[in-house]
Amino acid sequence: MKKILTLALCLVASTAVFAQTQVIAHRGFHATQNSVRNSLSALKHAQDLGAYGSECDINETKDGVLVVVHGPMHGEYVVQETDYATLRAKALENGEVLPTLEEYLEQAKKNTRTKLIIEIKDHNTPSRETRVVKNVLAMVKKYKLDNDVEYIAFRQHVCDELIAYGPKGIKVAYLNGTLTPEYCKDLGYTGIDYNFSVMQKNPQWIKECKDLGLTVNVWTVNNPEQIKWCIDQKVDYITTDNPLEVNRQLGK
Repeated sequence: MKKILTLALCLVASTAVFAQTQVIAHRGFHATQNSVRNSLSALKHAQDLGAYGSECDINETKDGVLVVVHGPMHGEYVVQETDYATLRAKALENGEVLPTLEEYLEQAKKNTRTKLIIEIKDHNTPSRETRVVKNVLAMVKKYKLDNDVEYIAFRQHVCDELIAYGPKGIKVAYLNGTLTPEYCKDLGYTGIDYNFSVMQKNPQWIKECKDLGLTVNVWTVNNPEQIKWCIDQKVDYITTDNPLEVNRQLGK
């Protein structure tokens, strides 16, 4: 009987830990010395911090290279209309070169305790978006990171293509804030990833998601009071530029 009780307590404790709100570093943990958003150093800092995830943005260059940059611009260049060599020659603000997705996956592979949260940006045609989705999925598979990468997108077409072409168990969350949890579930998505203002106006969606087995991520939450609101609401993830404050409020 004592062994059964001990096991039950352990299960309860592990469930409580698992259910705690977790941190996703928005474009990496860039609020550190000599780092910038969407850089390799920002990803490494997020890993060193022990963040649940490090979010990054993926665009395709004119010549088909997948690069980590928010866009639409990199300096004076339109990312999706410029060849990779030209973009690469334009250094980031801290002197690092513009990273490719492949370089990001190489760094992600070094510490898979921090998930890579890949946002596939909108592209100018559905066919191009489908190509980007397929190429991203193929590269993630090449690095054997299918279980360590999650996906987000603003465009429903991108989310649908990720579900259509991705591996079994792929995690896809919709960003645009316009679909109900029930509709996202029907589409096969595994979560919603909505702006703080959307969730504050629709707090009932948090419970609806939990009842449907969907995850709830809220972005981009930097204000301490807004962070507290998200924690009090027991959302699954907070995407933030201020992961240290989220950790402080979580008691980490």
